[in-house]
Amino acid sequence: MKIFPAIDIKDKKCVRLVKGDFDNKTEYKMSPVKQAGKYKEHGFKNLHIVDLDGALTGETVNQDIIKDIIAKFDLRVEIGGGIRNLDNIQKYIDAGVDKVILGSAAIKDKNFLKEACEKFPNKIALGLDAKDGYLSVSGWKESSNQLTLDYLKEVNDYGVSRLIYTDINRDGMKQSPNFDETLKVAELSNCPVVISGGVSSIDDIKQAKNLKNIEGIIVGKAIYDGDIKLEELVKEDA
Repeated sequence: MKIFPAIDIKDKKCVRLVKGDFDNKTEYKMSPVKQAGKYKEHGFKNLHIVDLDGALTGETVNQDIIKDIIAKFDLRVEIGGGIRNLDNIQKYIDAGVDKVILGSAAIKDKNFLKEACEKFPNKIALGLDAKDGYLSVSGWKESSNQLTLDYLKEVNDYGVSRLIYTDINRDGMKQSPNFDETLKVAELSNCPVVISGGVSSIDDIKQAKNLKNIEGIIVGKAIYDGDIKLEELVKEDA
């Protein structure tokens, strides 16, 4: 199973939000580039990056930082946050990104998701961020009134190469992921699923390994707060 250490970028710093709340954030001293270097040094191969400025503005605000990380460290990067048109997807792919995560734009416009999957085969990941079974959009500030599983059924044949499922109520809370809901998504999904939100310990990682159709797991706040040691975590990375 792939381990995706996370870097969330806001105002050129590494931050972590609680339940996606921009008013409830922790800033960390390490720069995103140095943090990526630390992950590389420990032997991680994959990296999950969210451009939080992009999520708020709909622009690729921190593209230079992401380009820098890819150029320096040869990590397989998946990037999300405010990617709302084909040009921005192209920019990231040209920069060497492994997967581009579409969230709000794909939920609001299924045709955009379909077009992106057709134009960029094997490069599009779908980010489904859910709260109480319903998808949230626009930096989690609004509910889409769409049930996660209903939406997934509609887009399941579009050719998405990876699905990232986040339970917003667990994100940044370190209360373990919502394995029950993730399992429902993984059972339905035509592509492999990455678990996101709430990882609190190595036990969560080990539990995730036993689930079907799970490609990997994203770990963020538990790393920054020291609950999970990188030396311990990298041993679970396959």
